[in-house]
Amino acid sequence: MVQRPGGQFPYAAFFWPALAAASAVETASSLAAHLLGGADDADRTAQEPEGATPSKIALELNTVRLRDFSLVGSGVPTLLCTPQALHGAVVADLAVGHSLVAALRDAGIERLFMADWRSASAGMRFLGIDDYLAALNVLVDHLGGLVDLIGLCQGGWLSLAYAGRFPAKVRKLVMVGAPVDIAARQSGLSAMAEATPLSMFQGLVESGNGRVIGRNVARFWGTETVEPDNIRESLQTLAPAGSPEFTRLEAIFKKWNAWTIDVPGTYYLEVIEKLYKRNELASGNFVALGQRIELSRLRLPMYLLAGSVDEVVAPEQLLAVERLVGTPPELLRHEVAPSNHLGLFMGERTLGEYWPKIARWLKQPPT
Repeated sequence: MVQRPGGQFPYAAFFWPALAAASAVETASSLAAHLLGGADDADRTAQEPEGATPSKIALELNTVRLRDFSLVGSGVPTLLCTPQALHGAVVADLAVGHSLVAALRDAGIERLFMADWRSASAGMRFLGIDDYLAALNVLVDHLGGLVDLIGLCQGGWLSLAYAGRFPAKVRKLVMVGAPVDIAARQSGLSAMAEATPLSMFQGLVESGNGRVIGRNVARFWGTETVEPDNIRESLQTLAPAGSPEFTRLEAIFKKWNAWTIDVPGTYYLEVIEKLYKRNELASGNFVALGQRIELSRLRLPMYLLAGSVDEVVAPEQLLAVERLVGTPPELLRHEVAPSNHLGLFMGERTLGEYWPKIARWLKQPPT
């Protein structure tokens, strides 16, 4: 029997590029059979969680909804690019006191939008990275063609690739907990991804008929139960386990954790190969919408935020951006917060101490 790694990596289903790694002792076919067991739609009882901050839908595509959190109607918009992963965009707007959206608005970012990636239907199974970059481009154009772009986790490298492809459309770029140079230093999960044969990932896609089915992966990965200490660590809350406040936050977190989205198999496998297997973005071999992305030619102001105990993205994987891009040193900022991965987006301490600095930096006119 394969030991599920939920205890070691309690949010592993969220960090989908290494999903099959812990099962390397099994064949791809047995993994597929495991995932298919009880996989009918009847067991999808979880409901899509609502964010803590009211929003309206400014634009809706088949791949993404553009959420509008704005307080004003003018000025350069800030666009949050959330992860295209197995959990929804509420990661950036979980609960009162644990909302990145609220932290940015409170710090003065008054024209704020978010890319809320939609679950992939069967007809979307062949969508790839280019399709999501094109969708992101539609959002930017809808917002006037110039944005401050904030990329979270998987949305971070996507934002960097977008900025490399359309540098005139990004005024400033923020990347948080984003894997860029996988070779800079391995994290626990990137090491798993590297060691796992590509056939394992292909088997995962085949088991979903061309998609990665979120609820099946979450079941396999053993994340149905999350320990209170792990929740407290990510939320960075001082509320003791069992207290009314923690019980409330725990329920909100578990509702978010229980609801998953499906990912196109083509996109999934492209990320595995291009980012995690070949390290193409860092090596200068990544092609986005027909153009090779040369990071050394990118000169945008950038702010990087990493987590010192990030179990998913080693800080060096993100901070390597500083030596890869052509941005002058005076236009580069970075910080390393005492945080795990999820704590970068929903941790009370990180939201209170680090994100206001990012907001002030965004509000400063480019030099």
